[in-house]
Amino acid sequence: MTKKEAIELLKHHSFTHDNHSHSKSEKGFLGMLRPFKGELIESNFHELMNVLKTLKGQFEQECIDRELISKFWSICQLSKSWGIERNGMLRSNNLISKKQVETLSDWVDCISYTIMNLLEGVSEKVAFEHYNYNFTDKK
Repeated sequence: MTKKEAIELLKHHSFTHDNHSHSKSEKGFLGMLRPFKGELIESNFHELMNVLKTLKGQFEQECIDRELISKFWSICQLSKSWGIERNGMLRSNNLISKKQVETLSDWVDCISYTIMNLLEGVSEKVAFEHYNYNFTDKK
């Protein structure tokens, strides 16, 4: 994946792409939650982690692109407020199962933990260790 492709995907997953009606936006990470159709799409999570791997060098810069951070922050914050928090629209309306809440929470924690590590400048191996150990076959 190229840097340009990664940024395009990130825009779709954060629902900030100009083409909101594009299927990748509608079914992307935030798109799958609103409106929620009862399914968490696991490939969205893995795709976001691949975006992070592609853009990892951006987090090492002295001046980090504000839009890059904003898109990831939106994904994490809105996922929490919509799908994880007790009073969020999905839980308060009984649209998401307890298991799905746990899964979504695990994904958001992994994304934010990886970003924290990248911002701290650790190696790629350490930054993605939690993801590789818990969410891939590389155990």
